[in-house]
Amino acid sequence: MKPGKFVKFLTFVTFLFFYVPLFVVVLFSFNSSRSPVWTGFTLKWYVELFTRSYAIWRAFWNSIMVAVLSSTTATVLGTMTAIGLYWVKNGKKKSTGDTFLWFLTYLPFVVPDVIIGISLLLFFSLLQFRLGFSTIVLAHVTFSIPYTMMVVYSRLHDFDKNIVEAAYDLGATETQVLFKVLIPNLVPSIVAAFLLAFTLSIDDFVITFFVAGPGTTTLPIQIYSMIRFGISPTINAISTFMIAGTVLIGFALRKFVRYIF
Repeated sequence: MKPGKFVKFLTFVTFLFFYVPLFVVVLFSFNSSRSPVWTGFTLKWYVELFTRSYAIWRAFWNSIMVAVLSSTTATVLGTMTAIGLYWVKNGKKKSTGDTFLWFLTYLPFVVPDVIIGISLLLFFSLLQFRLGFSTIVLAHVTFSIPYTMMVVYSRLHDFDKNIVEAAYDLGATETQVLFKVLIPNLVPSIVAAFLLAFTLSIDDFVITFFVAGPGTTTLPIQIYSMIRFGISPTINAISTFMIAGTVLIGFALRKFVRYIF
């Protein structure tokens, strides 16, 4: 097989691996039977989802609120950290701790989630924090900051520093350079960092499992507790709902970014 055909074949298999499970989830959300065998078309699982599945929706809105709060906080802190490192690199601020900061940034990428979850649980227990909504938000902020920082810093890495130098030559202060030069040019990467952190927060199970207290449940934990007693088609319905929402939001943001920038 020629290299070009092999690459196309590998790409095709990869797309199958990614999208066939999603197609199966969507398909069986309309299956009239609970068994993994197609028996006929129905909408009863969606009716059940929107009329009787109160626990799922409570967990869903918990996940949304956690994701919004943690992603916003992580994006702000990650952006500030990226700009600080950019300042250090370009000699505007001198610091001897930037190497250590880079080490702390890369560390969460290589440490298993279960270790981070246990560490956060021990940390909250040491401080006598009551496990619940607030500890979930803090945990999600913790593991999201490195991702947001790297996304924003990658934009700064390719940023033309001559624009910053020109602003200084024209008499701009550091605050003016920050808010009138850097941040406006970083808006696309800041939006991307927020969306990445939001996705990581919505998707997280392992770390949330350790830091969630009684009575506080996110959607991944709720789904896990449900599938222990068998796969309910209602799970397929909420998954289809989230897939459709993700696709619509993705297209909307793409149009928005193109229109603004």
